[in-house]
Amino acid sequence: MDWTRLLVLGLEPGEVYAHPCGESEWIVLPLSGACEVRCAEPFPAPPLPETGGTAPSPRSPGSGPQVFRLRGRAGVFDGPTDFAYLPRDGHAEVTSPAGGRFALVGARCEQRFPARYGAAAEVPVELRGAGQCSRQVNNFAAADAFACDRLIAVEVLTPGGNWSSYPPHKHDEHHPGVESRLEEIYYYEIAPHGNTPGLGYQRVSPSPAGKTDILTEVRTGDAVLIPDGWHGPSIAAPGHDMYYLNVMAGPGGTREWLIRDHPDHGWIRSTWTGRDIDPRLPFPRAEDPA
Repeated sequence: MDWTRLLVLGLEPGEVYAHPCGESEWIVLPLSGACEVRCAEPFPAPPLPETGGTAPSPRSPGSGPQVFRLRGRAGVFDGPTDFAYLPRDGHAEVTSPAGGRFALVGARCEQRFPARYGAAAEVPVELRGAGQCSRQVNNFAAADAFACDRLIAVEVLTPGGNWSSYPPHKHDEHHPGVESRLEEIYYYEIAPHGNTPGLGYQRVSPSPAGKTDILTEVRTGDAVLIPDGWHGPSIAAPGHDMYYLNVMAGPGGTREWLIRDHPDHGWIRSTWTGRDIDPRLPFPRAEDPA
């Protein structure tokens, strides 16, 4: 992929992972467990744009690394998590006292924003669709929620039996005000049922801008790369809730998520008016452990 980056770490208790940021900006996102992130910045970063909160105080190269202690969560269905943003040209170390799994999502970028902390309580949670098309979106690094140069990243949670990423849509051409050019990575975790591992399905069909053509079974730890194409549905098998992490970036001068629905299926949105959201949302559910 030209623009998007994804690395999923499984850390043993006390293990340290050293991460050079290079030409990309990154977010450390706990999937399960807590961690500490130490980030050394090579030189002071420019001020943040208005979207994305308050920048930390300016720091000089000799002032030492910034340290972010991420509380994390027990698992991806246990609500939004806090996270840490890492700037391009920086260097970070990630360690987990008790061990866990952590996603590093990134995008090749030009600007260098300051390292900073994102609080779980400030993550916008959105419920989309209705009925069997209901899903939850944790917009931790959506374009209008957290300031980055190019990176857009969200989490989507879909109750078992539902269709997500539906209707099929695309964002592989640049049409100002209508469609963004963004490549995308989907990373999946599927809830088991007892001792039975979870599964789901992902469809990507060719668009005028590309030839990507995929219908694949997905399980925990799988990723699907989408450089182009109509993507959706993401289908959660009955009895198996589906989580996926979306990582997006592209060459456009404006960081925005603009999509076009597939002309054969976009009508489904009109059927949601007046219908209820799936009562199993939002996650975590009342019957789930906190």
